[in-house]
Amino acid sequence: MGSFHSSHIQQEEEEDHLNHPNNNNISDLQLYHHHLHHHHISDQPSLIMSTSPSISPTHLRHLLITCAELISHLDFPSAHRLISLLSSNSSPFGDSTERLTHHFVKALCFRLNTNPNYSPTTIGPLTALTNAASASASSSSNYLFLPVLQEEEDNNEEALHSCYLTLNQITPFIRFSHLTANQAILEAIDASHLSIHILDFDIMHGVQWPPLMQALVERSYNSPLHPPPTLRITATGRDLSLLLRTGERLLRFAQSLGLAFQFHPLVLNNTSPPSDLISPSTLGLHQNEVLAVNCVLYLHTLVTDDSRDLFLFLQKIKSLNPKVFTIANKEANHNNHLFFNRFVEALDHYGAVFDSLEATLPPNSRERLVVEEWFGREIKDVVGVEGEKRKQRHESYEIFWEVVLRRVGFENVPLSPFALSQAKLLLRLHYPSEGYQLRMFNDSFFLGWQNRPLFSVSSWH
Repeated sequence: MGSFHSSHIQQEEEEDHLNHPNNNNISDLQLYHHHLHHHHISDQPSLIMSTSPSISPTHLRHLLITCAELISHLDFPSAHRLISLLSSNSSPFGDSTERLTHHFVKALCFRLNTNPNYSPTTIGPLTALTNAASASASSSSNYLFLPVLQEEEDNNEEALHSCYLTLNQITPFIRFSHLTANQAILEAIDASHLSIHILDFDIMHGVQWPPLMQALVERSYNSPLHPPPTLRITATGRDLSLLLRTGERLLRFAQSLGLAFQFHPLVLNNTSPPSDLISPSTLGLHQNEVLAVNCVLYLHTLVTDDSRDLFLFLQKIKSLNPKVFTIANKEANHNNHLFFNRFVEALDHYGAVFDSLEATLPPNSRERLVVEEWFGREIKDVVGVEGEKRKQRHESYEIFWEVVLRRVGFENVPLSPFALSQAKLLLRLHYPSEGYQLRMFNDSFFLGWQNRPLFSVSSWH
């Protein structure tokens, strides 16, 4: 049980499981050919039986990496045969290793079927890929033919929001990000400020803000000289109807608290960068209000090969002079221009994520399946897409985000010991698994699984 996000040192220690006692430096390609020979799979296309014995998690990791290496070398016939072997050892309903392999196999299939250098004679429709171990061969080609992935509704905002809610409910990552960002906002904006304006990029369902509203009201009770402030949220999104429904829910909650509240939707589109909408006039900024800018799981969408839009966006935010700028990102390196490097990083990152889900939820959990499909779409994008179409371009805090933010002129605001104690309490009460680990580094917080950071939260001004 458990995935295979092991370090390079751990990988070397695990070689003993691969039945090569006399060769400690065996390569992944050698492992691949050894496995083909062991299971009597010839170098020519053939029918692969569905009764393939199960493979250990360590060996599966090696085989997935080998498959990525074969694809990077344009050795499609060998990659196809290996994918068929991997598919027979994967399942969306198995343990975390089998589930992760299932999604990476789907992503590899997508990459192959959209590669212009790959031209099979026929391509069948999508079948139960991870439950089927056979693939048909054509006498006129040396390729095994892989099923085409049906396009998921990646642009369906309703489905996206539903997955986001489920992810928020069953994992600590988003709740940790919201809790920590809210505490940073509360500490930056003291009780003397009577008018607060929050600019929230990609607000989704707005689940971050009810706890902040409640905290603002409670703080005013403890400060008789300072009544509850007026709160205004300008929220961005791509679906106006969803934004309006989010605003209505937040308004009802604010009214139940007696908090003066305004909500302004700001619809983003695909034809112009978000920076075009950032100006005091467009946002309706008032001189008497204090501004907070919030970006939870948003900034990576602006990362491109040259990141021009990202720098322009951050410069525009800096020009607004916000009191606090809160940021939460996935802690990963998914923007490497080399496919193989990106693949290995994604395998380790999502391996840790899938392990955390297995420790948190039972195998038959519908919510677990929904969230794993969410991550499966991300894996498909990281592994299967190249160029400008690739959207999942996560970067690490230390290597990228901290450098970029300082270059634009932002200064880090240390997150407080109280914020750290709150985050620890969240994990202890709701996610008691010992695998979750919370750490502080460079005045920012990192939440991860088994020593691997997965999310980071930081505060700037």
